Amino acid sequence: MINVGNVNVEILQIVEAVSREKGISKDHLITAMEQAVQVAGRRKYGNEHNIRAEISRKNGEIKLFRVLEVVELPENYFTQISLADARERKSDAKLGDEIYESLPPIDLGRVAAQTAKQVIIQRVNEAEREKQYQDFKDRKGEILSGTVKRIEFGNVIVDLGGRAEAIIKKDQLIKTENLKVNDRIKAYVQDVKFEPKGPQIFLSRVDDNMLAKLFELEVPEIYDGIIEIKNIARDPGSKAKIAVFAADSSVDPIGSCVGIRGGRVRAITNELGGEKIDIILWSKNIAQFVMNAMAPVEISKIVIDEDRGRVEIVVPTEQLSVAIGRRGQNVRLASRLTGWHIDVMTEEQESKRRTDEFNSTTELYMAALDVEEVIAQLLSVEGFISIEQIAAADINDLTAIDGFEEELASELKKRAVDYIDGKNNEIISKLEQLGVVQELIDMLALSPEHILTLAEYGIKTIEDLAEMTVDEFKVLVPNTNLSHQDIGVLIKIAREQS
Repeated sequence: MINVGNVNVEILQIVEAVSREKGISKDHLITAMEQAVQVAGRRKYGNEHNIRAEISRKNGEIKLFRVLEVVELPENYFTQISLADARERKSDAKLGDEIYESLPPIDLGRVAAQTAKQVIIQRVNEAEREKQYQDFKDRKGEILSGTVKRIEFGNVIVDLGGRAEAIIKKDQLIKTENLKVNDRIKAYVQDVKFEPKGPQIFLSRVDDNMLAKLFELEVPEIYDGIIEIKNIARDPGSKAKIAVFAADSSVDPIGSCVGIRGGRVRAITNELGGEKIDIILWSKNIAQFVMNAMAPVEISKIVIDEDRGRVEIVVPTEQLSVAIGRRGQNVRLASRLTGWHIDVMTEEQESKRRTDEFNSTTELYMAALDVEEVIAQLLSVEGFISIEQIAAADINDLTAIDGFEEELASELKKRAVDYIDGKNNEIISKLEQLGVVQELIDMLALSPEHILTLAEYGIKTIEDLAEMTVDEFKVLVPNTNLSHQDIGVLIKIAREQS
């Protein structure tokens, strides 16, 4: 006959050993055992009963009870007991109390120890997974160090010091790196998710924030908030640009980031597989910021088109290749850093473009306004770049041109207005033929040319507009005064109305 007492002692010994080894409380493990015994009790006495088990924390003694809720009139006699019957067992019983009815112990035998072990192992694994998740859930946005444990289908599994494993997916690795098992590595924590098999820790080596965090670790002034990182643009493993700013004019943000003899930035470059880093001084002045981002390129002229979000820079011919960079990398990173699309051209290209624009504008004025070449040229030279500009111009602006009397200025303005009216009437006729509804025209409040462009693309009703994306709209009609946000609001309203 099996000595159940010895089995109970053995269970406590297992609990003690696991608790000591895994750092999980004994009470937590015994609770898991109680749940296992309750399952066994239900199998023996029936699942319709509310079975509860208690294991003594002192000697491992197992007690089994049937729990009955005290109610006025029982509806389920397996789990409920009347108040009158309850008071026969416990004189002070009241509604809502629980009556514990002792049950004969289950003869678990030696199987109990093995069952206990399996339950404890399962609970230990669950507790370890939960502990790992709790340890890492708040570390999103940090840099973690680890060792390459294995490489699976291009994804790198990182051992975080035995506490957990993390994954760097193939697209989050620097392409030029050739990592091997046992290599030490640092990576940025992009996300931490809890899953049944354990916490999933997603790392990245290409995230822009990886570079920001490395600078924060290497440059105390950034960590302390004296220097602020305004923006970052990276081609991971190849080149990066980082814009920094210090509100305190006595602080040199670039010098602080570079470090003595380049020590600070060199340490970051080495960590990122040789990634070259340009440290740029941020400026709220767009022109100055663009010039800083393109340094050391010499810029002879810069033109900002705020409506289109574009910046045009003119550089000497010998500087063109440096400005653009290998495969357009330099200007591409500068564009991302500043948030403005940067177009680069040489002085010769700009001169040719100006000449071409002058000639085409002159020919347009001659044909549309029926004027001689010299008058058309004077209008172009004075900066009138469109017939719409002439139509909207003040008479005094036109008479300020040498040789332009008031009579000539008035006539030019009248012809410009007539030309635009005639052109608009033609467009309106086309819009009617295409079936564009007036509600769409009123909502868009764009020039007839832009509405015609949209109509020819198939946007004729508010419902058609509702199906568009902001980017699609911008591609079709880029030269409008509508911002990205304005277009988004228009489309949202269209969707609400359709």
